[in-house]
Amino acid sequence: MTFQKERSAGFLANHMARLFANGLQQRIRPLGLAPAQFMTLLALWDEDGLTQRELVQRLSVEQATMANTLIRMERDGLIERRLHPEDGRSQSIHLTAKAVGLREPATQAARLQNEVALTGFSEDERLVFLDLMRRAIASMQAG
Repeated sequence: MTFQKERSAGFLANHMARLFANGLQQRIRPLGLAPAQFMTLLALWDEDGLTQRELVQRLSVEQATMANTLIRMERDGLIERRLHPEDGRSQSIHLTAKAVGLREPATQAARLQNEVALTGFSEDERLVFLDLMRRAIASMQAG
C-alpha cells in the first residue's frame, strides 16, 4: 500500500501545526513577540519566577533553544533574571511590566487563531477534536 499523506495523522498534524504557527505568528508579530517567546510567556504568566530548567521541562524544548529565547526576551525587555532565592547557583526568570501588559493582547491573538482553526466545528466537535489531540499527545509521550 502506498503512503497517502492525506490519510497520515503525522502529516496532517504537522501541516496543521505549521498553519497554526504561521497564523499565530502573524497575529503576535505586531506585539513584538515571536512564537517561542509567546510559549515561554504562557508558562511565566501561569507561574512567574520559574528557572530555565523548569521552563525547559514544562515546554518540552531543548536547553539551547530556551537559552536563546530567554536571551532575546531579556534583550526585548520581557524578562529579568534574578538569583534564585533557594539556590544561589541558578536564576529565576521574572516577567517585566511590559510582559505582564502583553498578556491580554497576546492571549486574545491566540484565541482568535484558535477560532479561525476551528471555524465550522460545532461546540461538541471542538471538544471531541481537542480530546482526541490530547489523547494522541499522551500516547506519544508515554511511548
